[in-house]
Amino acid sequence: MKRLLLKQNIIGFIIACCCFTSTLQCLGAETPRKLKVAQSWEIDEVISAFPVGFYFITTNNMQFIAYYDKEHNMKVAARKLDSERWSYKILPTKIGWDSHNYITMAFDKEGFLHLSGNMHCVPLIYFRSSKPWDISTLERIPSMCGTNENRCTYPKFMDSPDGELIFHYRDGSSGNGQEIYNIYDLATKEWRRLLDKPLIDGEGAMNAYMLGPQVGADGYYYLCWVWRDTHLCETNHDLSIARSRDLINWENLFGQPLELPITIRSPGTIIDPVPVKGGIINGCQSLAFDSEKRPVVTYHKFDENGNTQVYAARFENNTWNIKQLTDWTYRWYFKGGGTMNKDVHIGRLQNHEPGKLSLPYSHKKHGGGLLIIDEKTLAAEVGKRPPNPWPSAIRKKQSKFPGIRVKIGSDRGGYDNSEVQYVIRWETINSNRDRKPPEPHPEPSKLVLYKLMTDS
Repeated sequence: MKRLLLKQNIIGFIIACCCFTSTLQCLGAETPRKLKVAQSWEIDEVISAFPVGFYFITTNNMQFIAYYDKEHNMKVAARKLDSERWSYKILPTKIGWDSHNYITMAFDKEGFLHLSGNMHCVPLIYFRSSKPWDISTLERIPSMCGTNENRCTYPKFMDSPDGELIFHYRDGSSGNGQEIYNIYDLATKEWRRLLDKPLIDGEGAMNAYMLGPQVGADGYYYLCWVWRDTHLCETNHDLSIARSRDLINWENLFGQPLELPITIRSPGTIIDPVPVKGGIINGCQSLAFDSEKRPVVTYHKFDENGNTQVYAARFENNTWNIKQLTDWTYRWYFKGGGTMNKDVHIGRLQNHEPGKLSLPYSHKKHGGGLLIIDEKTLAAEVGKRPPNPWPSAIRKKQSKFPGIRVKIGSDRGGYDNSEVQYVIRWETINSNRDRKPPEPHPEPSKLVLYKLMTDS
């Protein structure tokens, strides 16, 4: 069973403090195929008074969905692909109103399920099954390594270069955090530190909000981050990057080794020294590679007139070539703490066609579109986004509650059938800065699994 490295890019969910909520379609999901609903299953009723990330994976001819039900319980549903029968497991943890507290899970090589979530600066919440592929045997494991586990946030599972299970998270809080990496030993069923030091450390003055690690076109693992000084999102600054062949030994893009932990002083790591209150926000950065395997990072910040613009930075000839991609007449000045909704959103940078990259965006004043970036010049022009691939039965809102939005979650397991794909769907209103929204609340939403097929 193959897990895809950090595929939880949160395709419908942006995971970060001051994390932003969005639907999959507004992120510019692309597919040339027209899809139709072949089958659907109502899984449960779920909370709809605030958005939070669920997790859905198809693997080993089974499907697993981790979510929060209408009573705020963390819950897992599972079935065999050839069965209509679902099994359920309620886990002993309940979410409040915090959109940071998404769920993530993974399977090790022997099929044991590992699950974590509902954490925003709280002690580690981690579950593991005692039998392969069996959610009924999920039990809470109180500790992994025993230290740096009292203020955990942003859990993620990923694979090592050798296919071993890695778990990483932030220890600390906004403005004061460090990145911890653990690796799982199948033989002993125990976790140990992958690194004897934190990978990135704000040294009590800041913390890093990261994208990745993700494998680049050149085989390196890349980590891209912004620093942030406090819980206030306007204190983001200094877009940065590093890379590694093995997740243990790290270097800057000039090929110079980096001493761990990486800090704001680590040489050659800063892409763009955007200052505090300079218009950059954690979660806005995206990384892709052009046809010559050169890393390209997109992000937004203020231009010289104080307007919010999108930029692209490419590492070439041992320097960062930075180009402004937009000329918008709007300043989005964000501030404060907690989960917020965004005026400007830029999605995932990806290869578009030979010699071009594409970047979807949505803008409060200038609408939505697709930036088509020429690889030679890094100049951009606005193109049309591909048509929404989802059938109308999925896109149409069922609730009449003001501000309700459709959420669509993709299959993180990469179901291997070119004619079939699965998605989960539910509805929520927007975030209220991680506080309980005022009454009235929308009725619970139906969490539905859809089997989609190519409509020929």
